Amino acid sequence: MRFIRTKAAFATVGLAFALAACGDAGNDDTDAVDVEVADDAAAAFDDGTRMKEMAEDGEITIGVKFDQPGIGFKGAADDTPAGIDPEMGKILAASLGIEAGDIDWKETISDNREPFLVEGEVDLVIASYSITDERRAVVGQAGPYYVTGQQLLVRSDSDIATLDDVDGTEVCSVTGSTSLENIKAEGAKPRGFDTYSECVDQVLDGTVDAMTTDGAILLGYAAENPDELKVVVDPFSEERYGIGYSLKHPEMCGWITDTVQAAYDDGSWATAFEATLGQSGVDTPTPPALDECPA
Repeated sequence: MRFIRTKAAFATVGLAFALAACGDAGNDDTDAVDVEVADDAAAAFDDGTRMKEMAEDGEITIGVKFDQPGIGFKGAADDTPAGIDPEMGKILAASLGIEAGDIDWKETISDNREPFLVEGEVDLVIASYSITDERRAVVGQAGPYYVTGQQLLVRSDSDIATLDDVDGTEVCSVTGSTSLENIKAEGAKPRGFDTYSECVDQVLDGTVDAMTTDGAILLGYAAENPDELKVVVDPFSEERYGIGYSLKHPEMCGWITDTVQAAYDDGSWATAFEATLGQSGVDTPTPPALDECPA
């Protein structure tokens, strides 16, 4: 059975966001936005759906990254993760009548996103999770809620402004990534590091000329160092970030898609972006069109 919740029903949810804190995009002890949760949310869902179960139980487990500032980051002293991905999780939880403080956040790395969904470790994965046909053969992916692409992070005083400018320069990223292969093809000298943070440090101290990976990840680091770093170059790849769910519950796709569309329409998505990745100084983008759910 495919569950589709109408936009009229979503209007009753009344998702309302107010910017509460504009601090560090990667490490903020306060919620970036306040969420108004739905009243009696369970009544809006069909019996037997996973959404009704979660709404009745008042419980949801969401997998996010803990190491990507602006996207999903949780420092050692933080109670909850911060970033655009956790904000999307709060939007979805609110439509189920679940308060942000009642969400069970589970650290999710790239390698365990599909296993966590298949094995039922989490209800959703919102973890810079690019939509691909290969992944959709194993799990459900609704979205995209954000579209990014490979770009460059440079020092604020850098002369690098176009992709042509990287020819002969040293550019770093995570070892073994496709980002390094792509930038090598542009004439750069690739340097690999174990973590993104190591790479950023090399850019900050001038050891390398630039860092490359998804623009969304780079914006998070630029937001942490707005006076020292900037993101340049038009995206030269496309990554469509989606929200993962188990194929055991295909009805979740309609709920996710309608909830995200409602957030587009009422400005909630834009507010969440401005409170996280927008802290880098980049303009708020037009939200991307959402894929149709499988029949």
